[in-house]
Amino acid sequence: MSNTWRPAAYHGHGKTQDFFEGWYFKLVDASERQRLAIIPGVFLGKQGRDSHAFVQTLDGATGRTTYHRYPLDAFWAAPDRFDIRVGPNRFSSHEIGLAIDTPARRLLGALRFDGVTPWPVTWTAPGIMGWYALVPFMECYHGVLGFDHAIRGQLLVDDACVDFSGGRGYIEKDWGQAFPRAWVWMQSNHFATPGVCLTASVARIPWLGAAFRGFIVGLWLHGALYRFATYTGAEIEELRLTHTHVHWRLRGPGPDNRLHRLEIVAHRNEEGVDLLHAPDRSAMVQRVLESLTAVVDVRLSVVERSGKERELFAGQGRHAGLEIGGQIEEIL
Repeated sequence: MSNTWRPAAYHGHGKTQDFFEGWYFKLVDASERQRLAIIPGVFLGKQGRDSHAFVQTLDGATGRTTYHRYPLDAFWAAPDRFDIRVGPNRFSSHEIGLAIDTPARRLLGALRFDGVTPWPVTWTAPGIMGWYALVPFMECYHGVLGFDHAIRGQLLVDDACVDFSGGRGYIEKDWGQAFPRAWVWMQSNHFATPGVCLTASVARIPWLGAAFRGFIVGLWLHGALYRFATYTGAEIEELRLTHTHVHWRLRGPGPDNRLHRLEIVAHRNEEGVDLLHAPDRSAMVQRVLESLTAVVDVRLSVVERSGKERELFAGQGRHAGLEIGGQIEEIL
């Protein structure tokens, strides 16, 4: 229970089945030519033979994914902080060490992160999920562990030595029983204005025998967090998908309690992308189409008492992660 207020830490201590937990590290070098997502985690199935640890990789430049499976006893996690090991690989909020050397993928080396800023945690809102994080029967929980931070270090990526120093990173995680039945997720921290980060998700949320459309959107801007979420009283004015774009418009109270409007247009680019593994209630299956090549246009404005809008920010996020999964019609 104490780890409820430590979203980054492992939540599976004492669990033996029907549970998964995965951390997502996005790494982009200073030249922005190397874009990687590294996803370590653990899956505890109903059958012991299905339980295992893993490190999954996504190459943002090529769309190629790899899934490296490890026995369950190769997974270790500290009880009170984010510090995990998957085989010879180690991960925390401030560094990762990779020792993947297979015919499919070679990733060797260590990276360190400076200036990691997580989603704020309070007693009544332990992170991005707000008070929903305190509900014990949620299907899936979510955490944002680092909006935008600097990277130091080098990795051997296949046969090339890549210096990630001066690059930018992002960290988040999921845990629970399974991924939602339908969801849209997007993220970018590569805007012309340094330090800006958008993270946004909407999903079908099971609730007491029924379901509702839940959403959480955070725009980290100039050291302030603009939240648009189900639990803040925000509303979705438009959510529309086409083969080429996601159109999303929301309104809700800002940090100063004035009415704000956030408009997002994500440009989809999923050509040639392999499927990532994601948990359902029986196994880790390839069912997630994610790219790191999307572009996201973002506009934030405050709505004055007269009804007129005053623009606070407008920018385009590069190297955006974008996922659209499941029975999408259930959340549109």
